[in-house]
Amino acid sequence: MSVSSGTTREAVIEELSRLGAIIEGIERDTLFVTVKRDVLRDVAKSLYNLGAYFRTCVGSDEIQIRGYLALYHIFSFDELGLNVVLRVDIPKLHPSVPSIVTEVPAADWCELEARDMVGIEFTYRPVKRLVLPEDWPEGIYPLRKDFSYDSRPPPKQLPRPETNKEVGLPLGPYHPALHEPEYFEIYGKGETVEDIVYRGFHVHRGIEKLAESRRVTYEDIFYLAERICGICGFVHSCCYALALEKAAGIEVPERAMYVRSVLLEIERIHSHLLWLGVVAHILGYDAGFMHTWRIREKAMVVAEILSGSRKTYGVNTVGGIRFDLDRDRIAKTLNYLKVIKEEFTEFLKILLSVPQIKSRASGTGVLPRSDARALSVVGPVARASGLYRDVRKDYPYLAYSEVSFRVPLYTEGDNLARILVRVDEVFESIEIVRQLLDKIPEGPVRAESREIPPLKKAVAAIEAPRGEDVHFIITGVGRPYRWRVRAPTYQNIPALRAMLRGTPLADAPLTIASIDPCFSCTDRVVVYDRVSGRCVRLKLTDLAGG
Repeated sequence: MSVSSGTTREAVIEELSRLGAIIEGIERDTLFVTVKRDVLRDVAKSLYNLGAYFRTCVGSDEIQIRGYLALYHIFSFDELGLNVVLRVDIPKLHPSVPSIVTEVPAADWCELEARDMVGIEFTYRPVKRLVLPEDWPEGIYPLRKDFSYDSRPPPKQLPRPETNKEVGLPLGPYHPALHEPEYFEIYGKGETVEDIVYRGFHVHRGIEKLAESRRVTYEDIFYLAERICGICGFVHSCCYALALEKAAGIEVPERAMYVRSVLLEIERIHSHLLWLGVVAHILGYDAGFMHTWRIREKAMVVAEILSGSRKTYGVNTVGGIRFDLDRDRIAKTLNYLKVIKEEFTEFLKILLSVPQIKSRASGTGVLPRSDARALSVVGPVARASGLYRDVRKDYPYLAYSEVSFRVPLYTEGDNLARILVRVDEVFESIEIVRQLLDKIPEGPVRAESREIPPLKKAVAAIEAPRGEDVHFIITGVGRPYRWRVRAPTYQNIPALRAMLRGTPLADAPLTIASIDPCFSCTDRVVVYDRVSGRCVRLKLTDLAGG
């Protein structure tokens, strides 16, 4: 479903007002709205029926500044280029709010996370632990302001588990088919999958909590953000920058926006090539794995030419970038891109003709368009199921409005379609980089005025290789008051149940891999040792290794 016929920004505002929502104001592409708890479900349902996608929700402890806990539901009207942020104020003594999961299924995970981390209870839905372990003590919420990031709460005693309880077939947390610590319980009958349960959040690094501590500044968080993900770290760094600069009203020089865009597309190229190699490996075609990574190596060289580093570039700063490009770097980049395109084109003739690639990928792991829409999946997963969603087109940021490119779209919704979307995107990214380098303007690369006033809110989104990356920020003094990160994998994992139910067990590794899952950027909250009951204290120097 796309935006309903006749829906305009004015129609959205009119509908919100009719339902009793209070329009706080609109800043650039974001409409801020206050909603009372008793009408929240009606407002959420109405926005969804008007064609909005659900992006994420954010629990925030604002007792110190406003006397309330707050819950922010972030919707997007992609075809209108409009974010709608619903804020619900929740009293500390009775911190409950109606769930919107019945109306908006994509809100499932973030509601449970807000419950775990901020202590917001949800009515009209079953609840369980999502992020925190089962033996985390009651009444202690890590993202409350009165919880210190180096606290060590004692574990809660748990009853002995039932010995006769049904146990699913474990896949992970360490498995030859998986490349990060992730754990799925697969329930099946014979060789057919009947259900799948994800039990994640094994890689917890305290990123959101650390960003609020006195140990960091706005500038330090660029390095922190870039270590959220080992593959698309620059995406997180840029998304944080966009959110912060939007909140502060900082105008970034045009040349800096071009350079950021170039590096984002180089990151997309090497990420997709990495993923294609992994898929070839999962399907038993290791020669394909080697060739894809051989081609990817040239993209990594390009990243080093442009930034000085293969990864974790460290080039962003408030209001721009720390370096500039010269003609020699641009010429070398264009030469490498030409070779990458030629070698990738030649290799695809072989890759897509390998029998096991088509036979194992075609018709497997199907995600129907209706399920993709209900779960608000993002990136290649959405575009392979017929949803035209790409932040670069819907909410043009940086220099993307200055270039021409096609958004690959398939309707089959299977593993093969997700492969083909990424294949097409490699070629589109190469052309985007060529256009950007051809048009790059002269001028400064850093804004002169970089003041950041407190208590300003903003939402920023960037199209990462895996899909839409969303950062929400409330500015503070010297550092964010609240910084929320929602990575693409966080939005796509729940769709695996729809993809795998009723399918052969042998297709599970490929289907799981087809969303290009990144668990390190999904698991980002706290480090807690269940055996010792100890929270591990993190230092900035501990993050140097990514």
